[in-house]
Amino acid sequence: MESVVSNANAERVGPAFSVDGMLQARAKTREAIRTISALVKPGMVEEDAVDMAKRTLIASGLELTWHPTRIRFGKNTMKAMKQASEPGVILQENDIFFIDMAPRFEAWEGDGGASFIVGKNEEYARCATDAEAIFHAVRKMWLTEKASGHALYEYAEQQAKSLGWELNFDLPGHRVSDFPHAAIHTGSLADFDATPSAMRWILEIHIRHPEKQFGAFFEDMLLDDDSYRR
Repeated sequence: MESVVSNANAERVGPAFSVDGMLQARAKTREAIRTISALVKPGMVEEDAVDMAKRTLIASGLELTWHPTRIRFGKNTMKAMKQASEPGVILQENDIFFIDMAPRFEAWEGDGGASFIVGKNEEYARCATDAEAIFHAVRKMWLTEKASGHALYEYAEQQAKSLGWELNFDLPGHRVSDFPHAAIHTGSLADFDATPSAMRWILEIHIRHPEKQFGAFFEDMLLDDDSYRR
């Protein structure tokens, strides 16, 4: 019984929770990621890209964020989100970067991340593609097998290894809700021992090269297939 109560508590929402609100927050987050990614250019210093991203969010009305806006260039793509970037890293002509942001839209939390390539580098391109592919493979398992959060991350690790990457378990997924979800539940998706409900959890995939200094990141809400065709 204790586990059932714990799981129910983990998926509670606040008084302002709204399906439409959460979907709008997600849509605006994904749109902001696309807009900001197009403004990132070789020769930019990472800190300047982060400042640009913050200004872009403010201009779009998403200035309130519940965790810091992050853009990671090159070797900084290896770092977990709570680790500070090495300062002064410049995006090269052939490079990889990712965006991680958590804007608020009115009462609702958005959270999203994706990786991008500039120039031509086959390893970087494969890493960025694989991070998103692993996300969707894990999401499909959630849909078809009703797996627990713990099982989802075991599967994510298997998928990463099969493609030649290491999965970073310092990014184990988390709740999302009407703001603030941390007042409801702060535990990770990887530690959740039941089937996660849709529109309650963020699935995070951060993969890294086992020897070289780069990685890739993708995150989004756990949702059904139709939500990814829009």
